[in-house]
Amino acid sequence: MIREPIYHATPLKDLRPTQITVGMREVEEKRRRWREKHGEKAGEFLASHMIPVVLGPEARPYVTDHHHLARALHDEGVKSVTTTVVLDLSRLEPNSFWFVLDNRGLMHPFDEKGERRHYRAIPDAIGDLVDDPYRSLAGELRRVGGFAKDTTPFSEFLWADFLRRRIDRDQIDKHFKRALDEALKQAKSAEADYLPGWCGPIEE
Repeated sequence: MIREPIYHATPLKDLRPTQITVGMREVEEKRRRWREKHGEKAGEFLASHMIPVVLGPEARPYVTDHHHLARALHDEGVKSVTTTVVLDLSRLEPNSFWFVLDNRGLMHPFDEKGERRHYRAIPDAIGDLVDDPYRSLAGELRRVGGFAKDTTPFSEFLWADFLRRRIDRDQIDKHFKRALDEALKQAKSAEADYLPGWCGPIEE
């Protein structure tokens, strides 16, 4: 028997993140795209971009994907989004809940320096997500063909970690295009072949 997904209209202020950071450059791009669709197509856009959530303690909805979209809509003043519940863990107490999320690859408790933190460091609200410029660089790298979209959870963060060890932060802040060119070069190297979506040259 195939179960149909259940959709909910959820206030954005009620959504809880499962990661610490986003790439704010990517958030700004999503805000721009949203403004282009705002108006008659706004409802259609929101209906077709559902945000998956896990129900946690006290039945709070925890976002498992599309944090950038959620943050962009939050910053644009959108009050409610469509969510779909992918897992109900509302019966668990907090420590067990976060343990399950961690072991299922449904959380990413790494800060803007790429360092793992306790789950308590994860913000309580979408509007409190912290900027990680390397995540923005990884997102742009994928868009220009540096690597392919992949189903691996938090794949862009794996690429962000790879780039963090090779490209200076100041270069990203002051010369993003130059940093992107270097990232593209690094992405095509054999050193990146372990990363999800790698599409570098293969020797015949």
